[in-house]
Amino acid sequence: MRLTSKPVLCNYYVTYRCNAKCSFCDIWEKPSPYITLEDVHQNLQDLKRLGVQVIDFTGGEPLLHRQIDEMLGMAHDMGFITTLTTNGMLYPKLAKRLKGKVDMLHFSLDSSEKEVHDKGRGVACYDFVMESIAIAKQLGERPDILFTVFRSNLHQLEEVYQKIVLPNKLLLVINPAFEYNAVDTGEQLTAEELNYLAAFGKRKSVYLNDGFVQLRRDGGNHVADPVCKAASTTLVISPENELVLPCYHLGSKSYPINGKLYELYKSREVEELKRQEGRLPECEGCTINCYMQPSFAVEVNKYFWKALPSTLKYNYMKGTWKRLLPFNN
Repeated sequence: MRLTSKPVLCNYYVTYRCNAKCSFCDIWEKPSPYITLEDVHQNLQDLKRLGVQVIDFTGGEPLLHRQIDEMLGMAHDMGFITTLTTNGMLYPKLAKRLKGKVDMLHFSLDSSEKEVHDKGRGVACYDFVMESIAIAKQLGERPDILFTVFRSNLHQLEEVYQKIVLPNKLLLVINPAFEYNAVDTGEQLTAEELNYLAAFGKRKSVYLNDGFVQLRRDGGNHVADPVCKAASTTLVISPENELVLPCYHLGSKSYPINGKLYELYKSREVEELKRQEGRLPECEGCTINCYMQPSFAVEVNKYFWKALPSTLKYNYMKGTWKRLLPFNN
């Protein structure tokens, strides 16, 4: 049973450029412009009309955009829940400008050991994450630690939790690594490791969407009976101001927005692509978290029920549910 036909999330790529070179990501390899403030203003109005509730300003490294604070402020003032993930390298310089504009602020950290984290990110950014945590707390912000889990760093989860998350009164967001294109993420987690991860997600101050674990146990999305609703739940806007379908990682089609995002999203051609969501050959076995999470939220099935407790837990801890109340919009 489908709960809503409206999209709930926009992954807004402000640039593909990045000041890190993560081994499990290929975005930083792409040449890229930066989005314009004028386009963001127009698109946010259309996203509001379409029913979108969450704007994820992403990249690349989103803090490379010199007007990122203005974009976040604009979206926040319009009643959107805003989210941003950063490697922390630029946050100390921009923290005061960003204060109060990001509802879900994530600092990426994949190890409690400086050398291990920096090696995976291809640049020395561990110290910047530690500095960012301290500054954010001083400003009254409530950042999360986003831990991307591979088989190679699973053993680091406990130390990050004990040494960094709990002492700083943060929230640990567990992000199981996913494969896409030719990006190498190493061996997939075993059934035993998935069980460990699921148990870890039940701890205090930890968020793990249990739907992610279940999907991996089931072998990912299956085109014969897809759980993925990427194109109908999530809009992807590129730095070139194009609507990308069915998702960023496949990106089989892109359409210039030209100030008419609402009309474009409602067009016959886009509707046709939306009907193919999760059914393309490349969709078989997919476990991409940023598109599965909204997919779990709009249709009542076993993944909906798996995801619901952890989703409620996170939103309660972060207080983001308050942003969805009618008087806040």
